[in-house]
Amino acid sequence: MSNNFAKEFEPALYSFLPSDDVKERKLIEAMRYSLEAGGKRVRPQLVYEFNRACSGNSETAAYFAAAVEMIHTYSLIHDDLPCMDNDDVRRGKPSNHKVYGEDTALLAGDALLTLAFEIMTSPKAIEMCSPQLCAKACNTLAKYAGAVGMVGGQVIDLMSENTNAPIEVLKEMDYKKTACLIKAACELGCISADADENLIKAASRYGECIGMAFQIQDDILDIISTSEELGKPVGSDEENSKSTYVSLLGVDKCRELVKDYTNKAINALGAFENDTTSLKEFALKLAERTK
Repeated sequence: MSNNFAKEFEPALYSFLPSDDVKERKLIEAMRYSLEAGGKRVRPQLVYEFNRACSGNSETAAYFAAAVEMIHTYSLIHDDLPCMDNDDVRRGKPSNHKVYGEDTALLAGDALLTLAFEIMTSPKAIEMCSPQLCAKACNTLAKYAGAVGMVGGQVIDLMSENTNAPIEVLKEMDYKKTACLIKAACELGCISADADENLIKAASRYGECIGMAFQIQDDILDIISTSEELGKPVGSDEENSKSTYVSLLGVDKCRELVKDYTNKAINALGAFENDTTSLKEFALKLAERTK
């Protein structure tokens, strides 16, 4: 995967934002603030990589990649709100609600969520990808981002505060809250290339496994890293009395789980005939990240 992916992708991403020459300019500015706050752009990069693995056209991946990043960004804005995780810092900067107020932050998240589906059903996207593929992509993203996916996982997370949630609950929460949107990105890459169902399932398996590894590594970093390294507060899970993989299993066992999930993700790539070296390296990089 290109080390410059974020830099190359972001101009296209920002181009989908509405003009701020409107009365609701504050809303557009709030949307842009969080969208431009940086980040690893993991999900859009996976859309492009699986599009390539399925011999697709990268131009068709752009719409789906932008949409999944809009969904991810909205979820971060809402996560930071006082009624959720109540975090004042995101990626080394004040959280959206600290800059624009809780009301505008809430609505900025709502606007990014709906913009995602506007992008995927735009005339240009339909021209590039076909009405059938756009519909399939919308259904996939809505399923993984909604009540039985990411949003459902967030609810389980809130319900687990101040409780000693068992490992089974934690796995379901992390699968839904984190892995589902990563799975969506992988599947969207295949869908953008009109790949067959076997390849979509293999991509989904890869996404699920690196998603779980990603979240467990997050739990590890929340314990061993610093706020400066992560660009957000550390120790918040412990302060909120949340069960985590680390609190239940310890750091060493968690590192073993990260390795196991990463190996399963790499094995899933065997279904693809095209070179998947970059996806293998990507899984390893995520497992070894320090921020």
